[in-house]
Amino acid sequence: MENKIPIVVDEADIRKTISRQLEGTRFEIVEAENGEEAIATLGRKNLLELEAIICDIRMPKIGGIEAIAYFQRHCAGIPIIVLTGYPDVTLAVDFMKRGVVDYLVKPVEKSELIATVMRAVEKRSRFGTTSP
Repeated sequence: MENKIPIVVDEADIRKTISRQLEGTRFEIVEAENGEEAIATLGRKNLLELEAIICDIRMPKIGGIEAIAYFQRHCAGIPIIVLTGYPDVTLAVDFMKRGVVDYLVKPVEKSELIATVMRAVEKRSRFGTTSP
């Protein structure tokens, strides 16, 4: 069984870059171009296989704010990492207060991305998860 990480980003080139950056790790990448697609895709997955979720903020259809709220309700215990091209300190603080494990600004270096994902996964395994 692979350990999956959904990448929810509307820009295909950014999704591919993130996927390539995570190649060689133990994670299988699941791509979604917006919150609506991610929610539908995750509804068909075994949530116990998810290690973390990487989610953009500004996306068409269901945006990141709504998608993250959904993930927090339905994928409780799975760390969420925000990846955005629009840094906003107020939004970052708000997300962190609501349990998002990290807030990264695009473009993100490969080493920083991998370290962030590994910290999130380590935090999840250390504290365990709650049932979705």
